[in-house]
Amino acid sequence: MQQTDLVQEEIIDEFSAFDDWLDKYDLLIELGNGLDGIDPSHRDQQHLIEGCQSRVWVDARLEDGKVYYSADSDAIITKGIIALLIRVLNGRTPQEIVDTDLYFIDRIGLKENLSPTRSNGLLAMIKQMRLYALAFLSRQEHDAAEK
Repeated sequence: MQQTDLVQEEIIDEFSAFDDWLDKYDLLIELGNGLDGIDPSHRDQQHLIEGCQSRVWVDARLEDGKVYYSADSDAIITKGIIALLIRVLNGRTPQEIVDTDLYFIDRIGLKENLSPTRSNGLLAMIKQMRLYALAFLSRQEHDAAEK
């Protein structure tokens, strides 16, 4: 089992402890409150994710071959959602991020318990995080070809 799968299984277990979606929303809010946030200089148009109802900023850096994300949102539920995505994808190689099936989203019932605009925002967040990974992957392949 891959590391991303282990993290997703932990998330599924945490959410399965609650039957009521109000309790699950509380958990999302709690997770969002634990998010480190993003450098204030990155709370700009360049890092803003298009397609989200609320404002979400995401940044990524490549360090020792692994991608590390930082993010923030002005909406508490959205902040919790991006915290979950970071929890699964942080510290992975770009290829792992591109290849990861984020199955926890369906398994915890997140997508069907979000408004259509929030669901679109979720997809936009995932797309942006994968785009960062693809950019890093492309740069790694380019650098390797030059050696």
